[in-house]
Amino acid sequence: MALSECISKIDKTGLELIEHGIASFPIACYHDDLQRECVDWHWHEELELIVVSEGGAIIAVDGEKHIVNEGNGFFINTGVLHGGWIYESINCRFHSIVFHPRLVGGSSNSIFWTKHLNPILSNISFKGLFLGYSIHWQKDILCSIDEAWYLCANEEEGYEFEVRNALSKIIYLMSKHLECIESNTSTKKLRDSQRMKNMIKYIDEHYSDNITIDEIAESVSLSVSECLRCFHNTIGTTPIQYLKSFRIKKAAELLTNTDMKIVDIGIMCGFQDMSYFAKTFRNIYGCTPSKYRRK
Repeated sequence: MALSECISKIDKTGLELIEHGIASFPIACYHDDLQRECVDWHWHEELELIVVSEGGAIIAVDGEKHIVNEGNGFFINTGVLHGGWIYESINCRFHSIVFHPRLVGGSSNSIFWTKHLNPILSNISFKGLFLGYSIHWQKDILCSIDEAWYLCANEEEGYEFEVRNALSKIIYLMSKHLECIESNTSTKKLRDSQRMKNMIKYIDEHYSDNITIDEIAESVSLSVSECLRCFHNTIGTTPIQYLKSFRIKKAAELLTNTDMKIVDIGIMCGFQDMSYFAKTFRNIYGCTPSKYRRK
């Protein structure tokens, strides 16, 4: 299995559209760094395992930020909105495994699924887990992540069995210790998470329009103050800052993948003032749109 860089493509709700692996072996292994830019907010049905190999990262899961330094890792459960960015270092390198639960559990009526996987997947308060090298059973999980990742990288004969065995051990260890994993996820946080997915969808559908905070709030029947609170508590920013960043990243995609005029790209991405577009673009990417296109 060839290793890939993390390239995220999402739909209107933030659902990641990338197919991880193939139907007969639904797993993909990635390596990347956070020196270039952050990992955008997204979610997927698959489970994700991350190990930081250099530097440090901030992994945010439904509004809670976790600092993950070199040697430690993180588990992200199915359907959870998450993102990441560099933490106080020149660069941050990490490797990750994204796999569908059926790779380990098989059919939904198997004992592997019902006894070990389902308690994890169906636990809506279990969003993710910091994996620390100093805790014995979590160290075992980190070692199994590395084992599975390198098996996928080398693709030796029969590696598929060994990968599944390593992932099975990880699931077993998490299900075994599930009761001692503290979770303070409230009904309010779960509701906020769903609202965020819907507001992200609204922004994706209307980012080229002159939308306001009021309209973003109205899309999920919230007051402006509740909308601001939801954004702050869930992804740590404001609706307008998120919209601005979203528009600029859309513009960067168009600069890379099309021959459209820069002024047309700015207008398409919701910027009527080209000087403001250029200034905002420079603040995020460190250069003007024209220089970005020439890279």
